[in-house]
Amino acid sequence: MGRGANGDARVILGTAGHIDHGKTTLVRALTGVDTDRLPEEKRRGITIELGFAPLVLDGVGTIGVVDVPGHEAFVRTMVAGATGIDLALVVVAADEGVMPQTREHLAILQLLGVTTGVIALTKADLVDAEWMSLVQEDVRTATQASLPGAPVIATSATTGAGLDELRAALRDLARAVPARASADLFRLPIDRAFSIKGTGTVVTGTVWSGRLDHDQVVRILPGDRSARARGIQSHGAQLDAATAGSRAAIALAGVDVGDVARGSVLVTDAEWRATTLIRADVTLVPGAESVLRPRTWHRFHVGTSEVGARVVSAARSAEPGEPIAARVVLDAPVVLRAGDRFILRSSAPVNTLGGGVVVDPYAPRRAKPWPVGATPKERLRLMVDDSGSSGIPLASLTVRVGASFEVCMALLSRLADSIVLHAGRAFPTAALAELETTLVDAVRDHHRANPLEAGAPLQLLRSRLRAPVELIDLAIERKIGDHTLQLVGTALGISGWSATPTQRQAELIQRLGSVLEEAGREPPSVEELSALIGTDAGPLIRFLERDGQIVQVERDRYYGSKHLRGLIDSLRTGMTPGKEYGPAELREILGFSRKYLIPFLEYCDRAGYTIRGSVGRVWRGV
Repeated sequence: MGRGANGDARVILGTAGHIDHGKTTLVRALTGVDTDRLPEEKRRGITIELGFAPLVLDGVGTIGVVDVPGHEAFVRTMVAGATGIDLALVVVAADEGVMPQTREHLAILQLLGVTTGVIALTKADLVDAEWMSLVQEDVRTATQASLPGAPVIATSATTGAGLDELRAALRDLARAVPARASADLFRLPIDRAFSIKGTGTVVTGTVWSGRLDHDQVVRILPGDRSARARGIQSHGAQLDAATAGSRAAIALAGVDVGDVARGSVLVTDAEWRATTLIRADVTLVPGAESVLRPRTWHRFHVGTSEVGARVVSAARSAEPGEPIAARVVLDAPVVLRAGDRFILRSSAPVNTLGGGVVVDPYAPRRAKPWPVGATPKERLRLMVDDSGSSGIPLASLTVRVGASFEVCMALLSRLADSIVLHAGRAFPTAALAELETTLVDAVRDHHRANPLEAGAPLQLLRSRLRAPVELIDLAIERKIGDHTLQLVGTALGISGWSATPTQRQAELIQRLGSVLEEAGREPPSVEELSALIGTDAGPLIRFLERDGQIVQVERDRYYGSKHLRGLIDSLRTGMTPGKEYGPAELREILGFSRKYLIPFLEYCDRAGYTIRGSVGRVWRGV
């Protein structure tokens, strides 16, 4: 099993049970720590806030104990404590037996997936053997569904009876807790935030996953503030890192206590973000309202967060204990991951209705229902299908699937027939196929509308196709690869396409060629040519240019290729290499006006025939 830097087991033990059944007293007897911290708790004799204590177990090390409230009014705090624990210590007073809050706590543990633990019968010194036998039978019946096979141990904090047996049972269970992956994304739901003079802001919580190193930068969600972990403690010991499954106190530099509200979460990776819409499998507890009304607001508890929630499901009703697929709308942002378990409670009267498992924390706005109990592989396929041509960033899968990046990539490899990986995203193969069809159709349409062009400009296609540029480029690459399309310069055309003018266009092209030929070294502008033929000369001009009959010298002026070669030859024969010629000398050599001279010389500079000097041009000798 997993162990921390000091050889301690990274295991969290959470208490549960009815008010005044002796949870805190038992914890004190086991650990020597009084977890009742608040004056009101001392005065009233109940636990209001979560209490924490280290428990040393022989052969295991130190595990963390979370002592949670038992009073009905504080069940929401109990939910915060129970979330993230590995083992349950259910406390039942032998003189009273199983009580209403005991059953509610057991239901909460079951909904949160905590199925391993020990039942401690406290105050055993107050009852006789016959009564104890009845209580034990009652407890085994009550815990059969939530903690099957859990040992039931009679104890007395007053006499010490049963404490060694209880420690031994906890030790055996703690040894069997599997280690949490330290290579996972770091996340710590904050259950307390306070300020210490000389230290500053300190937050505490249970590390749900991953690892936080000393001096590492953290993000505080949902507010998305940044801070630095200037110090890390666990059970009073200074550590270099906080690891998964451990209780930790983190001293933060760069934030005030007011910036860290209860329900906030510490993370380090960019993949985390807060959400207000999720998919989930929801299960009601026996006795809860069987009809889920989409406009009814409930209380949604996860980790240390509590927000309002509406449950929307295609199922008209739900049988207690039978999960249904639902969309959960939250009234405030919460940090969630696939696989997280949550509790639903009614607002008035306050009762636990049920709970569930998050199956997609970043559900799309119009989320389609998924099958209940879908496997990670099925959920991955479904969420990629839902994404369409937008795709899903691969980096987000660790949160959306609830597994390590390596596991997610392994699942994708098994979905190669239906999912395409490209540019750091996962796309449905069907979306790529549809985009390829749309792309080819768009090129054909462009050919029909512009028969004189070699194809559709790439930039035009990218702007018209509704998909990420990366996916469009992949579609282009694939269609060029299978010889459906061809790339001509920066235009995309159907393979084998060659621009073929109509009879009317051919007549206009011949006329333009004649005009430019007659104009010689001083050709008209494109605008003047358009006026001359009575239509836009642009497409015709571009056709002549691709055919090599004309060359663009300035933005709106083209020269016949024959005349352009003649002008270049004039410069070649008229200029002595190495000698700089001013504009007047060059005008003499070329024989045309200044209006045409400067643009032509600038073209020669661009084409590499001449080099511009301080007063004129020098022939490069090309």
